[in-house]
Amino acid sequence: MDAAVAYLHFISMMLIAATLLTEFMLCTKDLQPPHIPTLALVDLLYLLAAIAALGTGLLRVFVFGKGPQFYLSNPVFYIKVSLFVAVGLISIVPTLQFLRWNRALKSGEDRILRDADIVSARRYVGLELLLLLCIPLAAVLMARGVGAQQ
Repeated sequence: MDAAVAYLHFISMMLIAATLLTEFMLCTKDLQPPHIPTLALVDLLYLLAAIAALGTGLLRVFVFGKGPQFYLSNPVFYIKVSLFVAVGLISIVPTLQFLRWNRALKSGEDRILRDADIVSARRYVGLELLLLLCIPLAAVLMARGVGAQQ
């Protein structure tokens, strides 16, 4: 069961990366109103992947894995968790923008996509991707004993 939870944790993190990369690729000046429902769906998948990553991560810390003492006594673990939380908090801004676009599209508004809003959403998603890239580094360092109490 430990291996299955670890596998689901890794898959969840890969799905987070894939959805964020998809959002980044969609949020260009070529973005058209017909793409908005796709963007909203990808963002929902991102949310589900983040929930799965959090759930499996908690299982790894408290039920499986190396035990709470290993993780909770390691400062690198807190860096990893802080990065995950930062990515989640930053994601609020583009998510709200995607929801506004989707709502405006459904209500039949004419000009829903403004270049400045697209550029802003893309910047936030890019920042999420950049921070997300640091999470596996923290995981690898932790697994190698960096930060472990001697």
